[in-house]
Amino acid sequence: MEKSEKIFVAGHRGLAGSAIYRKLQSEGYHNIIVRTSQELDLRDAQSVHNFFQEERFDYVFLAAAKVGGIVANNDYPADFIRDNLLIQTNVIDSAYRTGVKKLLFLGSTCIYPKYAQQPLKEEYLLTGELEPTNEPYAIAKIAGIKMCQSYNRQYGTCYISVMPTNLYGPNDNFDLQTSHVLPALIRKFHEAKETNAPDVQVWGTGNPRREFLYSDDLADACVFLMKHYDGNDIVNVGVGEDVTIRELAELIRETIGYTGSIVFDTSKPDGTPRKLVDVTKINELGWKASTSLKDGLAAAYQWYLENENQLRKVAVH
Repeated sequence: MEKSEKIFVAGHRGLAGSAIYRKLQSEGYHNIIVRTSQELDLRDAQSVHNFFQEERFDYVFLAAAKVGGIVANNDYPADFIRDNLLIQTNVIDSAYRTGVKKLLFLGSTCIYPKYAQQPLKEEYLLTGELEPTNEPYAIAKIAGIKMCQSYNRQYGTCYISVMPTNLYGPNDNFDLQTSHVLPALIRKFHEAKETNAPDVQVWGTGNPRREFLYSDDLADACVFLMKHYDGNDIVNVGVGEDVTIRELAELIRETIGYTGSIVFDTSKPDGTPRKLVDVTKINELGWKASTSLKDGLAAAYQWYLENENQLRKVAVH
């Protein structure tokens, strides 16, 4: 990627997209094009096609998606499968029709079977049943992977697919109804500290194991792969280590300085028992994550504090 080449970052205000945007800027790329969802609805095929025809991009980072945690995925399955299929289809096809040199599609580790062997290797895709609570989202992401691979096979394009583990960091979603576990817990513990609440309730048993990747590390990996990887196989991005939800909750409590107790609501679902990705492939390509969970949590909490007033406008459910 030359510094002057035209790059489109789809989803630049989201957790992953904003990190990719910051990373590109920090490396001196100065022809980065972005659009808010109000300016360009990526679900609208004609609008996306017209936009690509007009701009003629060299590179595309497809980080735009409808995302959410267990509650959102369970309550709005139609929205998750429809919106993601539309976004992916429109961007990938328009990239092909306008001669984009290379596209990076961001998937998710929820594409892997619920009971797949751990750690999750890239070749486990489509070898078993998915986690039911996020199956519509996962199926949309799998369709995006297969679309990239199919365009590569039929049209000779260079579209790569990257599977990040659970992300967190600046511009995360802290809405308690739709967020993932880590930002939800940051908000819960912070508000419990502010109100001197005696305890914080955490969904499930606390036993599931999860891996967490700081968003700036993902952005670093995406730019690295855009420069150095042309394969048709998917690539996992993670840290290669996981923690239990109980350990995560205790670490967040410590980061925030909350002194109350943690109560696990076992009537709520746990989701997948474990999600740890095998990062052998990307490590062998020459990339490794560099942010520890402790340092990442401190940075994420600092961002939350700096943006708390704005975030308060989001209703607490």
